Amino acid sequence: YREFYQCDFDIAGSSYGRMIPDAECLCVAIEILDALPIGDFQIKVNHRCLLDAILELAGVPPEKFRVICSAVDKLDKEPWSEVKREMVDEKGLKSEVADKIGEFVLQKGAPMEMLERLLEAKQFGTHVGASTALEDMRICFRYLKAMDKLHFLSFDLSLARGLDYYTGIIYEAVCMNGNTQVGSIGGGGRYDNLVSM
Repeated sequence: YREFYQCDFDIAGSSYGRMIPDAECLCVAIEILDALPIGDFQIKVNHRCLLDAILELAGVPPEKFRVICSAVDKLDKEPWSEVKREMVDEKGLKSEVADKIGEFVLQKGAPMEMLERLLEAKQFGTHVGASTALEDMRICFRYLKAMDKLHFLSFDLSLARGLDYYTGIIYEAVCMNGNTQVGSIGGGGRYDNLVSM
């Protein structure tokens, strides 16, 4: 096994403006990682409600959402062909449903450009949850741009983070070697109402 240190940063409460705690957590993570002698890094971001919308729009039965999310989360390590094979052969998803998922989750890029591309393409249609999530992302990206931290982010629709309690923005910090991801060094996300459980 490997020994490691873990640092945690949380914001509790509900009296904050929309997406301010999310942007602040990302800013703190970026400032810490930027101060460490680890080389290049990137923070991949997504929104849990976008994942749910993708699966719903593709026709995934609700009882299979989490197992399909866990397959999607492997896209940073495995090619789409292998992830699709797992969805179809091991998880019992129809091939055409997996193809619809692929149309979404293979997209990633610079945050504002990716957001605009998704809005212009209208891939999510009038899906209420996706519309709210995209607006959350826009607000968060604007805060991070004002903090001069947006350039550290990649908006990646394949980021799934396996924990069920995430309810909003999710993120994962990765070490980079050029354009290649070489290891995950942190992660987190919004989880509303967890303390009340």
